[in-house]
Amino acid sequence: MKYIGAHVSAAGGVENAPLNAHNIGATAFAFFTKNQRQWQAKPLTDNNIQLFKERCDHYGFKPKQILPHDSYLINLGHPEQEALKKSCAAFIDEMERCMQLGLDRLNFHPGSHLRTIAIPDCLKRIAESINIALDKTKGVIAVIENTAGQGSNLGWRFEELAEIIEHIEDKTRVGVCLDTCHTFAAGYDLRSDAACKETFKQFANIVGFEYLKGMHINDSKGSLGSRKDRHHSLGQGEIGWDAFRFIMQDNRFNDIPMVLETIDDSIWAEEISALRMLEKSD
Repeated sequence: MKYIGAHVSAAGGVENAPLNAHNIGATAFAFFTKNQRQWQAKPLTDNNIQLFKERCDHYGFKPKQILPHDSYLINLGHPEQEALKKSCAAFIDEMERCMQLGLDRLNFHPGSHLRTIAIPDCLKRIAESINIALDKTKGVIAVIENTAGQGSNLGWRFEELAEIIEHIEDKTRVGVCLDTCHTFAAGYDLRSDAACKETFKQFANIVGFEYLKGMHINDSKGSLGSRKDRHHSLGQGEIGWDAFRFIMQDNRFNDIPMVLETIDDSIWAEEISALRMLEKSD
């Protein structure tokens, strides 16, 4: 079964995220458990937690349909020890928030070398940071999002994702979120059935579908291999509809949260409906 939704607002409290998802006809959703552009945040209250769980239950959202996202400030591969320590502490806090909310996965961008340390060293540093967080938490899968490769961001090549996973001690608690815009911007073609078959064959061989724990469904303003993280509404960018039809009709993408991060939230309900139609079309 396909679970389709969007990255919805949690303004006013995390308990509003499931309501906002329900209001656009979603069967999956993503949200930030705290302000994504601040290091510090108030702890979740008992009321926040209780209402979040009640609304998820009321609207039929199970943990496998929800993909919380961590703060954009976190860099688990930071070359400087103080900044790395700060990022690790913030990441652990995000994992603990997921535990409080009864969620089983946390989506995050792996990290950046900042042109200061070698790529292999940074990838190992990211894995070490994840291992520390997993050791201090329980039940939450660390879901690495592939990046567009912009700047010094790592995780844009499948080989880099695989290398991080290789160094994770508990592989039952690590996964991957594939962002279609990032994948395309990184140089993996998605513009036709044949291109999708080849790209996902590479993913299967290098990373493995057993690690796929979520997807971000976005078109791309940037061209193939542009290394630019520029999302677009479905069918309005350089990728086109064939990729989304392919994904919706491929059972390897079942039973994970598939989340829109497209640029016009006023048409999210329409995009969700369009994806459901593609799932059923011949």
